[in-house]
Amino acid sequence: MSLFEHEARQFKFDVLREVSKRAFNGKINEDTCDEIADLLIPGKKADYRCCIYKEKEIIRQRTRMALGKSPTPVENDNKAQIVRVIEAACDGCSINKIQVTDNCRKCMAKACVASCKFDAIHIGNERAYIDYDKCKECGACKNACPFNAIVETPRPCKLSCPVDAITIGENKLAYIDEEKCINCGACQAKCPFGAIEDISWMVNVIEELNKGTKMYAIFAPAIQGQFDNATLPQIIEGIRQLGFADAYEAAIGADAVAWYEKEDAKKHKKEGQKITTSCCPAFVNMAKIHFPTVYESNVSHMVSPMIATARYLKKMDPDCKLVFIGPCVAKKQEVQGSEVDYCITFEELGAMFVSKHIALEAVEAKEGIAASAHGRNFSIGGGVAKAVATALQENQDEPVTSEYADGGFECKKALLMLKVGRFNADVLEGMACPGGCVCGPATIENPIKAKARMTKENAAIKDKTIASTLEVFDFSDIDLHR
Repeated sequence: MSLFEHEARQFKFDVLREVSKRAFNGKINEDTCDEIADLLIPGKKADYRCCIYKEKEIIRQRTRMALGKSPTPVENDNKAQIVRVIEAACDGCSINKIQVTDNCRKCMAKACVASCKFDAIHIGNERAYIDYDKCKECGACKNACPFNAIVETPRPCKLSCPVDAITIGENKLAYIDEEKCINCGACQAKCPFGAIEDISWMVNVIEELNKGTKMYAIFAPAIQGQFDNATLPQIIEGIRQLGFADAYEAAIGADAVAWYEKEDAKKHKKEGQKITTSCCPAFVNMAKIHFPTVYESNVSHMVSPMIATARYLKKMDPDCKLVFIGPCVAKKQEVQGSEVDYCITFEELGAMFVSKHIALEAVEAKEGIAASAHGRNFSIGGGVAKAVATALQENQDEPVTSEYADGGFECKKALLMLKVGRFNADVLEGMACPGGCVCGPATIENPIKAKARMTKENAAIKDKTIASTLEVFDFSDIDLHR
């Protein structure tokens, strides 16, 4: 049965499943890419691309990424660049940005011809046509046409990037500018061919599990509702059955971050400064790379909930290794150089469950100590600022005002407003994924269903305070500053 309606995402999952099987069985070798390509693309007839050779090459490149490698071999590979272009899949996209449609009436005005400064458009026997060797894709002919017969069709990846990190090269393939990229995964989510994907560390994690390494999993709160009707305790027990020593909610760290971030918010307000939250790594990347003055002056000095939880666990067990599990590909960049050793996504975790035949809904599990619903709601857009407001209220502090920037483009606008001194609220919460982490590029379930399941399961802890979490998990002597 398919998990995804998006066939490219299903192929990605199938590749992850097959790689996971081989990794658990110690059968990863130099022939793995070819073996999986032959397994997933059997027969002689192409179903999706021009030929079966193209289809198999795409699977090979997907398999390389599942093995933690670049899609094609490169020198001096930048490990911090998580989002990559699968070139074999990219060339299925429309390569002409400006196109003449059948609406062209071959009119006498010839406004399109007159508007072109590059002599790239001419009138043919039936309609206008574009000489793409000369066309600069400026759009002047489109704007001049009285019939709207010339259309602009930007590539979905380029259109989705909030920081203009994607260009279309001379070979008509997408190119990611690593100096601009914030690894948000927006292009990955929007590409209709699945030609942009994230590098996986799943094999590294499985190899550590096979060696018996003591590893704890830290999972993002958006995990609730991702695996059909499995409850959070069942998911935790399933993670243990994979070989992890235990699994902890990043929502515990979210409660700690909210509690201590309220002090940052109070301090900034007293000094007449604005503050932004630090939960979303892609949002923080955007501020750091594209708005450095805002990053230095306004971004909260608190670490993310993932890092907060990691520091707690490292204090508890200094020799353990830590794996973060979430819906976010930017986290794979954030963990580098941090207390967290590896990061895998919900897709990769799901592939591991399937390869080990773990049916979560059949798992027997007991309720454990839960974080608050406020910490868990960090996964939903607006939830971080609400948690900080709740922490202030619990501590009987003066409230602060907040504004939520939903998605990369809104984040960019809000950061620009901060830069020019026109942001009015006290706190800016930015989430690169519209809707929050529950809508991240590596989620499995439809976000509406996932949110409904989260709300239902969290009803039992709706009155639990943030402070009560910190009575059980003591962060008082743990440095939570970045």
